[in-house]
Amino acid sequence: MKTISIRELHLRTGAWVKRAAELGSIVVTERGRPVARLEAIAERGRENRFLTRKLRPGYKRLRGKLTGGTDSVTIVSEGREEQ
Repeated sequence: MKTISIRELHLRTGAWVKRAAELGSIVVTERGRPVARLEAIAERGRENRFLTRKLRPGYKRLRGKLTGGTDSVTIVSEGREEQ
């Protein structure tokens, strides 16, 4: 595990954040005492979150019953023509 001073982190924050992604964990010290840890976040897969979403109960009940309906453009256009 890499150890750096708080001053070094202050001077080159961007570089150390990138290094944390490579190394996994960096301990930050102040006067030789550990005060913080800079850690990389495990990247989640590039899955499509829309496909894995949790549906609300009300929508689940209606899901199979919904049909195409009227396009909103048609509704707005008809409303404009009436004015």
